[in-house]
Amino acid sequence: MDIIEALILGLLQGLTEYLPVSSSGHLAIGSALFGVEAEENMMFTVAVHVATVLSTLVVLGGEIWKILKGTCSRPAGGPGLAGLNGDQRYVLNILVSMIPIGIVGVFFKDHVKAVFGSGLTVVGCCLLVTAALLAFSYYAQPRQKEQISLRDAFIIGLSQALAVLPGLSRSGTTIATGLMLGNKKTAMAQFSFLMVIPPILGEALLDLKDAAENGISEAFNGLSASALAVGFIAAFVAGIIACKWMISIVSKGKLIYFAWYCLAAGILTLIFGR
Repeated sequence: MDIIEALILGLLQGLTEYLPVSSSGHLAIGSALFGVEAEENMMFTVAVHVATVLSTLVVLGGEIWKILKGTCSRPAGGPGLAGLNGDQRYVLNILVSMIPIGIVGVFFKDHVKAVFGSGLTVVGCCLLVTAALLAFSYYAQPRQKEQISLRDAFIIGLSQALAVLPGLSRSGTTIATGLMLGNKKTAMAQFSFLMVIPPILGEALLDLKDAAENGISEAFNGLSASALAVGFIAAFVAGIIACKWMISIVSKGKLIYFAWYCLAAGILTLIFGR
């Protein structure tokens, strides 16, 4: 992988991690176009995923700090969950949303990939599913809820677990699911971006563990330090732009445009990716 390829793949990762178009699907498409297998280079994969997490911390750092301070403060009082304050309940929702992806990631991820594969046919089909979910969330008009419930957090977490399939957008799936459940647009954008931080970091740690077991030279797979740095910076900068843009898009209810994009991308991938 040279510097130009690292730049393009880093930009793809940073932009598509937050935009509802599937980062894994676009990385697969980009890798096929350039003849570069990004997933075969473990350190590059870890670097661009960590970069996108850092971009989330930059954009939502103020909100994260507020939530952490509130979590450490005294509960509101009362028995059980009713005694938790708003920030403590929010963190509990995040933890509940992580349960499905944690189970799938630790026990079933390799099995899912073995069953469904990761070729462009799978990517194309999953992009069409992403398009359908975004369209349903746009046209659905459920009664608006004041806050995300534990039940909703778990269901949203289930949708995130399904998004291990390449082409099924993690942000698109979780936001669309939350909107169809009746949660507010701005709240869902923030919740979706915060709930993915632990799984992404967990996956990066598992990849680093595999890298340590397989040897550093195999993990880098010929990747130069300059290409790694370029990919990291590209993913970080693109992630900041995409994260801010996506929050604005969801707030304005413009997800239908991405449904049309995923529909077109899915059809083209199925036609030309054979």
